[in-house]
Amino acid sequence: MEAASLKKGGSERSEGSQNSGGGGGDERNIFEYFGWVYHLGVNSIGHDFCHLRFLFIRGKYVEMYKRDPHENPGIDPIRRGVIGPTFMVEELGRRRFNISDLYVLRFYNRLDETKRGEIACGTAGEARKWMEAFDQAKQQAEYELQRGGGTRTKLNMEAEINLDRHRPRVRRYAYGLKKLIRIGQGPESLLRHVTNVVANAQSDRYYERDVSDATEAHEWKCVQTINGVRIFEDVAESQIGKGVLVKAVSVVDASADTTFEVLLSLERHQRYEWDMLTGDLEMVDPCDGHYDVVYGTWQSKRDFVFSRQWFRGQDGTYTILQFPAIHKKKPPRSGYRRTKINPSTWEIRDLNTSMGSHTPRCVVTQTLEIHSAGWFRWKKNHCSKFEKSVPYALLCQVAGLKEFIAANPPLKFESAATVVHSKVSEVSVSNGEYEDAEVQDQFFDATDSSSEEEDSDENEVTDKKDARVKLKNVSWAISSLALKKTSAPDANKELDPHANPIVIDSSQFNGSLHKGKDETDVNCWTAPSGKGFMIRGKNYLKDHSKVTGGDSLLKLLAVDWLKADRCIDSIALHPKCIVQSEAGKRLPFMLVINLMVPAKPNYNLILYYAADRPLNPDSLLAKFVNGSDLYRDSRFKLIPSIVEGYWMVKRAVGSKACLLGKAVTCNYLRQDNFLEINVDIGSSSVARGVIGLVLGYVTSIVVDLAILIEAKEEAELPEYILGTVRLSRVKPDLAVQFKV
Repeated sequence: MEAASLKKGGSERSEGSQNSGGGGGDERNIFEYFGWVYHLGVNSIGHDFCHLRFLFIRGKYVEMYKRDPHENPGIDPIRRGVIGPTFMVEELGRRRFNISDLYVLRFYNRLDETKRGEIACGTAGEARKWMEAFDQAKQQAEYELQRGGGTRTKLNMEAEINLDRHRPRVRRYAYGLKKLIRIGQGPESLLRHVTNVVANAQSDRYYERDVSDATEAHEWKCVQTINGVRIFEDVAESQIGKGVLVKAVSVVDASADTTFEVLLSLERHQRYEWDMLTGDLEMVDPCDGHYDVVYGTWQSKRDFVFSRQWFRGQDGTYTILQFPAIHKKKPPRSGYRRTKINPSTWEIRDLNTSMGSHTPRCVVTQTLEIHSAGWFRWKKNHCSKFEKSVPYALLCQVAGLKEFIAANPPLKFESAATVVHSKVSEVSVSNGEYEDAEVQDQFFDATDSSSEEEDSDENEVTDKKDARVKLKNVSWAISSLALKKTSAPDANKELDPHANPIVIDSSQFNGSLHKGKDETDVNCWTAPSGKGFMIRGKNYLKDHSKVTGGDSLLKLLAVDWLKADRCIDSIALHPKCIVQSEAGKRLPFMLVINLMVPAKPNYNLILYYAADRPLNPDSLLAKFVNGSDLYRDSRFKLIPSIVEGYWMVKRAVGSKACLLGKAVTCNYLRQDNFLEINVDIGSSSVARGVIGLVLGYVTSIVVDLAILIEAKEEAELPEYILGTVRLSRVKPDLAVQFKV
């Protein structure tokens, strides 16, 4: 076993629910998540530390231990705190620690980012599951706040759901507990070689990853089958462009988390077993947690440099973008011919497994762009020259990956999570646990890295010469639907049915971005119909069916395209904003979407929507507009669709619905007759990477956006589209300078 080997584990997410008990009591399932993580920080003498810690999440409370409290009853946590509604978690991606990679999560208070902390996990899947665990804790906190009552009632409620050493309270807690979720296998199972990757346990939830939320123009045709892998050609794209889009698709008997780890690994002996092209890879520049540059060599004295950018969607699908690159650390090498590797993407998404099956499966899709001449010759004649080319070697990677995982059963069957139903250990986690006066600090306060306990940790090992962290020996781990049905908003349900609609004169509202005259117009906006988007239908909770979107409930009045030295928020309060105009003040309701784009300079894309009647106070829209920030974060949804543009940008942006409040920081301003939503795209490193790619091609892109409120209950279905916008070939240099 190697000194810095890492074994990975993952958490299993389980969905909470609410059960209506007799006598008017309302009980919510309480969840526990626990497992091993690394706590990262800087101690009082300026050295980085990376401590193995046992993390325990119970309801909205979090505790951190040096040892597993199940195996060491009676031990006290070294840190503990409460998850509040302003608690935020951001996935920072991979970070190198000596010879191993960890996936880092940062948590902070969105109202005070000085309150923050970091933990690290062994795999991207592990990080995903911990994020879900923290999100569950936030939902628990929000649920308790919504139950109402005075401070005394809330304190009494908190006492009822907590454990202490008294057995009666253990029994009361066990009554409300529905799931115990163990994250990881424990230190004794973590002593594995760094190349071992664990397959996470399957969840029972339904994934919709094979269905896009926006209609696409691709027309994929299967042209060959090689070693059990289907090769597709985009016949629609090949008819209009010089290049050809080709993809290789296969089902792999492993989870998406496992497959993603294998693809990203640079371990030579492992890659030799499946990758005929990029087996010899070395890291050139680990730019950030979601982006790096690598160098490789191939047969016939050829070498190449390419970048890799990766991210995980909210549905769990992994996307990897690969571009040819130039880097000063790897100039052309004497005796080698520098080869430009084809731009390509990987998409890895989990598949549902049949009832009773414990074998995880995922679909792996590799898409690349090939010069049309060579491709058509090979497709027609199967000439051996193409079979010695870089594109062919890339297409064969999927087959190699499939066979490699099939030949390594531990990658398929090793489980990282165990779910125990309705069982509670009588372990006493602490003395006088969760006294009200002791849990007022939020979790990031409780894990302040300057603590004396961390500074004096007997297990900490640092290299004082270069302050590098020394890890301890214990580590861890398109298809389409029928488009016959359409969901149009019921205006009388969402807006006041007793109020007379007003006539909205669009000519009274002018933004800095002009409205397009036709499809050839550039640097403009239009308001397309919702028919290009797929949204939840009436029977979604029963059969997960989606239907075509209909007309928008709100009318798009104007769009502003601004630039400034810093991103602008609370734009609706600016005296020159159309919200503050006389015409704007007369409108029954306005929704302002302020997309804050990080760049140099910073940009703001501001969308102004209006209703012709006041809101129905009992409607889903009114609940969203007047609800809490946490409720809004859990419901505010956006669906993107690149109508025209470079195919790699289409892959990066995707066409799946995204809960923006879960992906980036959203701040809400509710005043008078408007709600402003400030979407800070720069608050997420993943979003910054994607928007950076989009800005590089924005002058040739046509993008559609649909805004809606996610429906989660049967009474809220079917979904409807609040508003849409089409942005056509927007030019950054024509953005209007914002003046305070």
